Amino acid sequence: MERAWGGPMGEVEEFAARVRALKTRDGRSYEALGRRLGVSASTLHRYGSGAAVPESFAIVGRLARLCGAAEDEVRELEEHWHRADLVRRPPAEPAGGTTAKAETATATTAATAEPGPVVPVAAVVTAPGSTGSVPVPAPVRSRRRPWLVGGAVLAVVALVLGAVLLPGRGGESRPPAKTETPPPFTYTVASLWENGCGHTYLADRPPTRVGAPPVPADAARWAGALGAVDGGQTLVRLSVQGKGTSAVVLQGLHVRVVGRAEPLPWRAYRMDEGCGGAVTPRQFAVDLDAPRPLARPVDGYDASGEEGRTIPAVSFPYAVTAAEPEELLVSARAAGCDCRWYLELEWSSQGRSGVVRIGGRDGEAFRTSGRAKGSPVHTYDASKGLWITGSESGQGG
Repeated sequence: MERAWGGPMGEVEEFAARVRALKTRDGRSYEALGRRLGVSASTLHRYGSGAAVPESFAIVGRLARLCGAAEDEVRELEEHWHRADLVRRPPAEPAGGTTAKAETATATTAATAEPGPVVPVAAVVTAPGSTGSVPVPAPVRSRRRPWLVGGAVLAVVALVLGAVLLPGRGGESRPPAKTETPPPFTYTVASLWENGCGHTYLADRPPTRVGAPPVPADAARWAGALGAVDGGQTLVRLSVQGKGTSAVVLQGLHVRVVGRAEPLPWRAYRMDEGCGGAVTPRQFAVDLDAPRPLARPVDGYDASGEEGRTIPAVSFPYAVTAAEPEELLVSARAAGCDCRWYLELEWSSQGRSGVVRIGGRDGEAFRTSGRAKGSPVHTYDASKGLWITGSESGQGG
């Protein structure tokens, strides 16, 4: 609920300005923030523009914490909300106003309505384990003996229980068959290069048998032809979209390592010479060298301004629908292992829950390997059209 009545606008504008400052500092759109908070983008926009003040502080408090506000900032924001709330408080109803009119209308309706036939409400009896219900007429006032009515109800219950508990064909009682239903969302997986240009592949090929670096869109085909694997880092973008209007809550993202070996002694081929970007997006970082790797939410960083700013990390849960998808960026790194791994996405929706295992190309496990000490590193010299050898030592990618 919101209040949008007139009054002095100084306190309302001060409150709205602080809401806008939170959004600006966070960097996400009203749509993205609304998905996290379970409210519409237009609702948040009204708060930020001063067109409305929330009925309670709960939503704005959650917004502040979502945008990385400290507790003292949250308390100060709540004080400004109280002042704006007083400005937007509606005037009291005059005596005998709306309430009196409602009472008069109710009385008039009751006096003019024609009585209709009384229909007894049906009771519903459901047997344990059954998939349907049997309506039983509710008792009506009559001179029938109570034990007759009770006996009729017991007879119906016995019939229902008998239909459920009687043995099936062959004289055996069989439990219902278990069926696995697909999750109520779809997803796509894409492998990326860091900042759109930086990546390392490991390949058991000499430079003379390796073609020029591909563009990112052709990287999977290029690496597959060489039998190459990700060197040091695998960057995955997971896009999740619901199948309908009901929200699907993404409860968590887990990492399952299914194979671990020594780092590959293959040659490293770098796709760039240290490209960079002004914005480092927030992501989930995975240390594959850890005994039990976890997907940890980490901050991003925007270096495009004069001083730069941190983009606060956001953890689970997430909510998705058909109209409001979500993208999760996962950065998995390995220095001391050749690891094969999957992502497992935990979800719940409308009383159902489950876990979906997510892999790379054709559903196979992702594979990330550190670089063995002493293995050659190659970068591409576009002017000469060939690979040149760089550092001969070091770990990782």
